[in-house]
Amino acid sequence: MNQFDGNIKIEDVIEDQTFYVGTTSGVSMYPMLRHRRDTIVVRPLEGRLKKYDVPVYKADGKYIMHRVIKVFPDHYIIRGDNCINKEYVTDDMIIGKLDEFYRNPKDVSNDKMKDAKPVNMSGWKYKFYSRFWVKSFPIRLLYKKVRGVLGRVKRKVLKQG
Repeated sequence: MNQFDGNIKIEDVIEDQTFYVGTTSGVSMYPMLRHRRDTIVVRPLEGRLKKYDVPVYKADGKYIMHRVIKVFPDHYIIRGDNCINKEYVTDDMIIGKLDEFYRNPKDVSNDKMKDAKPVNMSGWKYKFYSRFWVKSFPIRLLYKKVRGVLGRVKRKVLKQG
């Protein structure tokens, strides 16, 4: 799960500043977002989420940022790009939505960020990535399961040898 600095209430920052800028921690959105290397900008929601949006929501006191894979009238099904399990999220859990992100910025201070260029989340490359990543889930799941089985077999063989 992508978690954020526990000392900051993101919802308070968004309410005061109309956006939140920070880095993520965790590998649940890898390869799109990398642990403590990329900078994100989260803004408040305008309406309901759509499939492929990346909301920030709070569950069990933790901030999580995963991708919407299915939309229902009363909830969403969400999964991290590097995760297997689905999560069921309601509108009242959602704090904001990923609006932009920056690759490897050296400094997130305002002076440096104004010169940085965000990844174009409305461009065809990002749209292709997000759709491909969601649709390729069954293949990635099979790969992870086969890799796990092979790893257990390897450990068993090496233990006996």
